[in-house]
Amino acid sequence: MRILITGHKGQLGRELWRALAGETLLGVDLPELDITDASAIGQAIADFRPDVVLHPAAYTDTAGCERDPDLAYRVNALGTRNVALACQRAGAVLLYISTNEVFDGQKTEPYLEWEQPNPLNVYAKSKLAGEWYVQMLLERFYIVRIAWLYSRAAASFVTKILQAAEEQPELRVVTDEVATPTYAPDLAAAIAALIRQPIYGIYHFTNAGQCSRYEWALQILELAGRHVPVRPVTMREYPGATLKPPYSVLRNFCGAALGITLRPWQEALAEAIKGTRDE
Repeated sequence: MRILITGHKGQLGRELWRALAGETLLGVDLPELDITDASAIGQAIADFRPDVVLHPAAYTDTAGCERDPDLAYRVNALGTRNVALACQRAGAVLLYISTNEVFDGQKTEPYLEWEQPNPLNVYAKSKLAGEWYVQMLLERFYIVRIAWLYSRAAASFVTKILQAAEEQPELRVVTDEVATPTYAPDLAAAIAALIRQPIYGIYHFTNAGQCSRYEWALQILELAGRHVPVRPVTMREYPGATLKPPYSVLRNFCGAALGITLRPWQEALAEAIKGTRDE
């Protein structure tokens, strides 16, 4: 299978490259190629003639998106339009990575794949716009919504908590934002399994279970053997912070029907922390 990966230098892109190492791969990323350049991404896809394009490239800085909405929409919406149009011309399948934040978090039970999005912040709105372009322009596509992505090496909530534990006598972590941590290698393996089945549509891939950011932080510190007090706080105690959905747990209903599931988030986190310590 010929597979092109946008953002292949990023956290998920690197894991996708590893998970699909037996395939014929091409990666495109900044600074060599910018997906907001329709001509450049169109030429890259036309020249490579991929069977599938995996599209994790995005502007994911939620605070940055609030400061510069135009940039968020140029990258996440119009950039995705450019990739989708190139796939349309090349006859390639597109897999687009979206986010749990397309939901407003007003539910108290996990969101199914077909429930109505209602994003609260610019980042989520721009990612939902990307979903719309994919659905409007293509007949064959996967949209994979994910949440709280992390890995061993890349900057993430996990690495930030561990760094803060080294520098601060006490940590303050929100307890009223609930979702599911997702380990990038597990997600990449699920995506690799998905694209081998021509059953297109929207999927929710996160590790199993749910927790608050506060509970996640406690587990990180315990597994890492760091003994630092953690004080639970609310999102309201961070004035000026980007508005987030309070409850955005995703239910993997459609993927599970195909036999694609991800292990509990606690197991994945333990492996990630052990790997970090071993390195």
